[in-house]
Amino acid sequence: MTTTTLGTSPAAASPGSAPATVHVAHAGGWVAVCATGVLSTGRGAAVLLPDGEQAALFMDRSGTVYAIGNRDPFTGAYVLSRGLLGSAGGRPFVASPLLKQRFDLATGACLDDDEVSVPVYAVRVE
Repeated sequence: MTTTTLGTSPAAASPGSAPATVHVAHAGGWVAVCATGVLSTGRGAAVLLPDGEQAALFMDRSGTVYAIGNRDPFTGAYVLSRGLLGSAGGRPFVASPLLKQRFDLATGACLDDDEVSVPVYAVRVE
């Protein structure tokens, strides 16, 4: 399930409970990739998936978590997790730190080139 996205807000952990865990849909199942406490608002984190692919995780100001492929399709470098977050028309995006192309976090579409996109992974926070 790498073409569907579910921007998911982290569940509030009750005092004394373990932090919520971020799961990414991959290869027909769900893979636990990190605790929500690892994510910082407005910054990305790269995670390695079981098949060696990389995903870039982002948490926006509302606490919604997104996951897209970490590979910049314009350069081939695995750097999207280091990009800058922004929004265009109310849609969150990440701008590649290299050539600054913007990718919609919900759809993976490149906002600067209609023929280019990155994979999007469904996210579940428990």
